[in-house]
Amino acid sequence: MDIISSLKWRYATKKFDATKKLSDEKMGILKEAFNLTALSYGLQTLRLIVIESNEKRKALVAHAFGQRQVADASHLLVLCIDTKVDAEDVDHHFEAIKTIRKTPDDILDPFKVQMTATIENMSDADKEAWTKNQAYIALGNLMTVCAVEKIDSCPMEGFNPKAFDEALGLKEKHLSSVLLLPVGYRASDDMFSGFKKVRKSVTETVIEL
Repeated sequence: MDIISSLKWRYATKKFDATKKLSDEKMGILKEAFNLTALSYGLQTLRLIVIESNEKRKALVAHAFGQRQVADASHLLVLCIDTKVDAEDVDHHFEAIKTIRKTPDDILDPFKVQMTATIENMSDADKEAWTKNQAYIALGNLMTVCAVEKIDSCPMEGFNPKAFDEALGLKEKHLSSVLLLPVGYRASDDMFSGFKKVRKSVTETVIEL
């Protein structure tokens, strides 16, 4: 399918077929897509938790307001933000640039100094808001890749992040959960799969100047 047909095919899956599992190849594509997401400054202040275990996912349903997609999907993707973002992250990023691109320090240092100052001047609240914005970029990227790969998904904000963090031991990893994306294959009796999309016309949502 072309990209527009793929986007028309996708929907927020309400009922997954619990008997169908994504292949290792499909999951590998999603992991790579997450890692290749375009993020601010190139800093990857996000982590992706991939949960396949049925037992673990069932235990998390209660923290997602009873939404069965968490348990019935093939895998549950939990998008998390780093709760500790500082100059050390900038240092690691520029070391990676030097290693991979062989860019000399005299070219990199001005950008490194500027980026470090920007990060250090952010309040904790600003850092949290900024990193959460990056998570939404990654979510959108994952959903598009899912559509192209004929993988069903359901983006979810409706869950208890603190309960998830505790259940998954994220605090010790300096992470905080912000978004969920169950992925798998739609159930044949999910009536929502046949609904026509309700969208404004392109002429209403796109302004050409």
